[in-house]
Amino acid sequence: MSTDLDKTDRAILAALQKDGRMSNAKLAELVGLSETPCARRLKRLENDGYIGQYRAVLARSALGFGVVAFILVRFAVHDKHLANRFEREVQAIPRVIACHNVSGSADYILQVVARDLDDYGSFMRDQMRSLPGVTSVESALSLREVKADGGLPLS
Repeated sequence: MSTDLDKTDRAILAALQKDGRMSNAKLAELVGLSETPCARRLKRLENDGYIGQYRAVLARSALGFGVVAFILVRFAVHDKHLANRFEREVQAIPRVIACHNVSGSADYILQVVARDLDDYGSFMRDQMRSLPGVTSVESALSLREVKADGGLPLS
């Protein structure tokens, strides 16, 4: 953990992880500062790159995405240009909500959403298996989400 963050900075970051729409007045009250010093600290945290972005967390099921799958992707040939093409194409697919280049038996792990199993099957057939470099895919379907993005540990 970065050593240039004090207890108040960490408290600001923790509060914003829970509610990114919090007003400066409420944030200042929570961390025990007046509004102007709180706003200055927040601006510094943003400028120094501790806050990557603000965004809404959408309700997947309310938007009709009933399936979450984790896909292990394997390549037969490990070529930098092929991997770059794969990564560019994956970044352009909206239903891929996360992609990690990993160590171990797979080369990449993707987190994907779909409306239902038929939709997921079509995605696998029409898009996933045709991506550059892909020689093998293995799916793990989520049965139940136990913990979603809870934010980074700041203590």
